[in-house]
Amino acid sequence: MTITDCFRIGSILKTKGLKGELHIYTDFEGIEEIKFNAIFIEVSGKLIPYFVSSIKFLQKNAAYLVLDDVDSIEKASLLLKKDIYLSNKLKPKKKKAEFTLFNLLGYTAIEVDEGELGIITAVDEYPQQIIATLNYKGNEVLFPLNEEIIQSIDVVKETVLINLPEGLLDIYLQ
Repeated sequence: MTITDCFRIGSILKTKGLKGELHIYTDFEGIEEIKFNAIFIEVSGKLIPYFVSSIKFLQKNAAYLVLDDVDSIEKASLLLKKDIYLSNKLKPKKKKAEFTLFNLLGYTAIEVDEGELGIITAVDEYPQQIIATLNYKGNEVLFPLNEEIIQSIDVVKETVLINLPEGLLDIYLQ
């Protein structure tokens, strides 16, 4: 399983107690409605599967997580500050009215002249605009998401057709 086959649901904040319970932060809206019995934790750039013994959702973005085979504080401590993922197969489909630019995370960006650039790895909101990030030819590339740049969005194929300003890619490739 690779990161492109999954979506990030949150990260592990700290341990709780002495028996390996984890306090997690969930940044994926609606996670409590998804039925899952396994998660993936990113360790050294690889996704490691873990079976979930139990999960207790607290307030909006927090939960306590108990994993099979993580039964001590020592084992749990090795997972601190790690990102948590679920398989894309479990990702709920959004209704058209609920779709926002932030939903482009994980979509493949295709530039009109350059072709496929890569998968959008981050979508961040700045005071003036929303910026997408992707890796292209080994370089991190940032570009704005607005009506001038976005030509079309294919929700089924999870692609976004963009027309970047002339020279923008050259700045990142130098």
